[in-house]
Amino acid sequence: MTEIRNSKLDCFVRLGRTRNNEIMDSRFRGNDRYMHRKNDRHMHRNDGKICHSDRQGAALLVVLFIVMVITIVSLGFLSRSDVELACGQNMILRTQMDYLVESGLEHARGLIINPQDVGSEYFTGATAQQLVAGSDDYYDVNVVKLSECNYQITCDAYREKMGEKVGRSSLRAELRLDPCIAYWAGSGTVVSEQITINGDVYCNGNLVNNGSIGGDVFASGAITGANIEGQRNELVAQAPVDWPGLVSSDFGPTYYIGSTSYLADIVDVNVHPTGSFNPSAGNPAGIRYCNGDVELAGGVNIKGMLVVNGTLRVRGAEGLYNEISAVKNFPALLVSGEVVVENSAVLLINGLAQIGQRIVIDAEVVNANIVVIGGLYIANGGVDGITSSFVSIDVTAAPAIASIQTWPAADIAQRWGQAVGAFFRSVRRIDF
Repeated sequence: MTEIRNSKLDCFVRLGRTRNNEIMDSRFRGNDRYMHRKNDRHMHRNDGKICHSDRQGAALLVVLFIVMVITIVSLGFLSRSDVELACGQNMILRTQMDYLVESGLEHARGLIINPQDVGSEYFTGATAQQLVAGSDDYYDVNVVKLSECNYQITCDAYREKMGEKVGRSSLRAELRLDPCIAYWAGSGTVVSEQITINGDVYCNGNLVNNGSIGGDVFASGAITGANIEGQRNELVAQAPVDWPGLVSSDFGPTYYIGSTSYLADIVDVNVHPTGSFNPSAGNPAGIRYCNGDVELAGGVNIKGMLVVNGTLRVRGAEGLYNEISAVKNFPALLVSGEVVVENSAVLLINGLAQIGQRIVIDAEVVNANIVVIGGLYIANGGVDGITSSFVSIDVTAAPAIASIQTWPAADIAQRWGQAVGAFFRSVRRIDF
């Protein structure tokens, strides 16, 4: 019985263990299924997170690409704006330099017409000129005299930065002084075939030309004859150039330069002495003053001015001639009466000659020669009495030495110019 109970107890224990094992196994299997489901849910959640992260990365790349495109386009616009701004600044600079170089041409033009304002015979140019003091803009001017009434002007305008010339503009022009009266006749006159005039002519009356005129002719009356290169201007109401209006008493026995008074050299003989006569400290204009008639007999060389308050007679001898060359801003010859040319006379005048009456070639003259480089202004008539073919009179306009500035009284200046106008015959740009 005991054995039976024990066996039953053992069986019962084994059954309990078996049951417990089955329950534990089922629990473990349930836990496994639970863990599998949990892991599956976790994996699903991780898969969702991985897909969401991929979408965020793609969007970031798109945004970065758009930002990059916008940046590139913006940089392009900025670069283009900088280029356009630089082009605009260059255009402004070029325009300013173009105006400045034209101002340089006008500067030279004004000083060529008015040589009294320069120390040399004519304006030859200048460097580093400015319209506005203290600015960085300059211009250089160079002037070359092609002939007495024609000049070549070269002007270079630039802006200076760090010692370099930038924004340059250069022009080269040819300037023509016109009108420029070489020969003035105060009344109707005949230009004989022995007279050659290189320049313009004015006649206060009728003009008959048998000679050669290399310029325009202006007359208050009619103009007849051939060999006139320029235009014929008849019935003009006013002379293109004023009469110089010089008075002998303004030059002797004393004269002024500014506020300072000087003494002229007095010639008190009928025949002017031979030799060379030059300016001095006490007579800087080199004026020789004759209060009465005087004669130049040949061999007279005056560097200055001859003033004759009367009649001037000119004669010569073998190999001897008379020459008068004006100093800066003064005339060369002033005669209140007539100029009488005798046989073998040679007279060279460099500057302005003003004659109060007329020039008379003596009836017995076979050979004579008068050369005027400057201007010959005759108040009453012209040149009369030429009969010999061996007599010649040549007049050439030269405004650089004919233009004057004198002082009738202290500090009272009086200006006169042979050329009253000028125009540019040609203007062209110079490329670098």
